[in-house]
Amino acid sequence: MSEESLERIYTINLGKVLLSPNNQRAKRAINMIREFASKHMKSDTVKIEEDISHLVWARGIRHPPRKIRVKLSKDDDGNIIVSKYQEEKKVEEKPKKEEKKVEEKPKKEEKKTTKSPEK
Repeated sequence: MSEESLERIYTINLGKVLLSPNNQRAKRAINMIREFASKHMKSDTVKIEEDISHLVWARGIRHPPRKIRVKLSKDDDGNIIVSKYQEEKKVEEKPKKEEKKVEEKPKKEEKKTTKSPEK
């Protein structure tokens, strides 16, 4: 029985990374991504693409992202590949807005105010 490659899209919550020490957070985030992938895709061999690693480490070891959107794909050998999820942009034609004609209103003449003499 050959399985087709299985692909799923997940948002991984990395909020618990903040419970670890400052200088270990990005490492812990990578480990959490590995654990998440192996748990949800039922396999132990997890490979994280370089894009995901750059995304986690972009702001340094102390400030990894709180959430990350990934695509998990499992091949026939049982290997899980974690890659960055890129949304497909939907092309929808929006109806063009009708141009509103701005009617010029006649300006009201300014009334001249006379100052009353001070006593």
